[in-house]
Amino acid sequence: MLKQVLLPYGVHFPRSFFLHTPSSSSSSSSTLSLLRTLKISSFTSIKMAGEQQQQQQQDFKFGPYKIHRSEVFYATNLSYAMVNLRPLLPGSFYSHVLICPKREVKRFVDLTSEETSDLWLTAQKIGKQLESYHKASSLTFAIQDGPQAGQTVPHVHIHVVPRRGGDFEKNDEIYDAMDEKEKELKEKLDLDKERKDRSYEEMAQEADEYRKLFL
Repeated sequence: MLKQVLLPYGVHFPRSFFLHTPSSSSSSSSTLSLLRTLKISSFTSIKMAGEQQQQQQQDFKFGPYKIHRSEVFYATNLSYAMVNLRPLLPGSFYSHVLICPKREVKRFVDLTSEETSDLWLTAQKIGKQLESYHKASSLTFAIQDGPQAGQTVPHVHIHVVPRRGGDFEKNDEIYDAMDEKEKELKEKLDLDKERKDRSYEEMAQEADEYRKLFL
């Protein structure tokens, strides 16, 4: 009975675990007692775990484009962080990532207060970890909100770029570079087209490294 209750919610236990659980003829009180022992107070938490597992198996949307889950290294209920197809600083020091709301929202003003808060808290958390991981000394956070601001993908996103001294000859050059990469991103992002920049393997490897920072 317990197995039949738990498995639809995505909760899996070793086979040996069920050898010691009550049989189908056992009373419901025995099942509830075992659940209390496991410190599961309600089935709500079990369902949430199952839903979270399903979300992790789904691809993400970035405007009209599909982003494979292997390129996403962090996610909350409202936001996600992904590695960049064309980072500003190619080479071993990539660390130009994008933070996006899960809901497809074109303009910053259209985010809910909950989405806005979650998006920036996620950016703060990601920035802190990447700055430390890459031994950087500063961070650039940037949003291009609308076409005239340089936004080419109609989905709100924050650029997070750890910075080092000398990475650009003049500091403001990063914004020109960001505009150029934003245009290239739109041209190359569609997963149905062949990519000529970073491979799926490269991006997945980078995402794997960043994912470890949030375990």
